[in-house]
Amino acid sequence: VPPKDRDIAIVFQNYALYPHMTVFQNMAFGLKLRGYPKVEIKQRVTNAAKLLGIEGLLDKKPRVLSGGQRQRVAVGRAIVRNPKVFLFDEPLSNLDAKLRVTTRAELKALHRRLKTTSIYVTHDQAEAMVLADRIAVMNAGEIYQFADKKTVYERPANLFVAGFIGSPPMNLLPAIVRKFDSELYIDCKEFKARFPLIPTKIVDRVLEKEIILGFRPEHVKFSKTLSQDSLVIEQCKISFIERLGAKMILHLRKGEYSLIAISRVLSSPIKEGKEIDIFIEPEHLHLFDKKTGKALI
Repeated sequence: VPPKDRDIAIVFQNYALYPHMTVFQNMAFGLKLRGYPKVEIKQRVTNAAKLLGIEGLLDKKPRVLSGGQRQRVAVGRAIVRNPKVFLFDEPLSNLDAKLRVTTRAELKALHRRLKTTSIYVTHDQAEAMVLADRIAVMNAGEIYQFADKKTVYERPANLFVAGFIGSPPMNLLPAIVRKFDSELYIDCKEFKARFPLIPTKIVDRVLEKEIILGFRPEHVKFSKTLSQDSLVIEQCKISFIERLGAKMILHLRKGEYSLIAISRVLSSPIKEGKEIDIFIEPEHLHLFDKKTGKALI
């Protein structure tokens, strides 16, 4: 099917607005080429402009608009088509950080109103998590995982997805699963810890094998009141602390390993240079095959 007949509208990364045309003319251009009546063109453009809050800009040229306003015009040009599918090619990458957040929220609200299937390309995993119903995580042209965002976040299919999705990224430590006195332990060179609740069906696949142990910074706890099945890493030294309003990001050292943890208890006696024990509940632990990178649990 020729591109013009596919009923797909695209929003480009660099806006791709015609500089010699007004906002109205830019938004109406595609409809004019398709031979729509002038009355219908005016109605469609006016309705889209109201939806995007740019009705006061219709007589202006792109050069006098801010980045956020230009992006709204580019989105409006796609909306007036009323297509079956929207394609978004990193539409927010040219905006500053604050504007990206507000425009991202506007796109989400717009999608809920229009209910049109949208394929959105981005390198910003936070953007993907906010906007998507389903996420395809790609690397070198290959889809590594395609699932709803909850699954992608909580059960990454492989090491690439685990390291890419999440901010700060998942802690990943090389390890070997060993057995001592009929109990399973995780041996991470810098520490050994009793390994809780490994599913019976994968014990033979991981025993005495090189694996990667993973856990997210937000799942690290500092309390000994957790269940007895928690993975415990003792005497982690706090290298430095990033204080970000309602939370702290702790950068820890355990021997040669660097770990990241998130604490929301700002009044706690957590100080740089101090040694603390950390705990991770078993349901938040991930195991990956070191050779293939594929998730084991």
